[in-house]
Amino acid sequence: MRILLFARLRDLCGTSSVDLNISTPCSVADIRSALQQAYPEHHALFAAGSALAAINQCMSSSDSDPVSPEDEIAFFPPVTGG
Repeated sequence: MRILLFARLRDLCGTSSVDLNISTPCSVADIRSALQQAYPEHHALFAAGSALAAINQCMSSSDSDPVSPEDEIAFFPPVTGG
């Protein structure tokens, strides 16, 4: 499953996408955990509340949201506006 990374997550991990070998269907929480294992030095960045998740370009409302293999999954840091 390909996971897209944006902004600070992309910069710190050194890549704009990550291919994870993860069983599907799964949840956003499962993907967070897999990213934390893939990037242990950035464990806190992928924690719930630290990185936002989007499924098919719609914000995920819960870490229990289901994810299918054909879904586009993206993670990015919280954003602020002004």
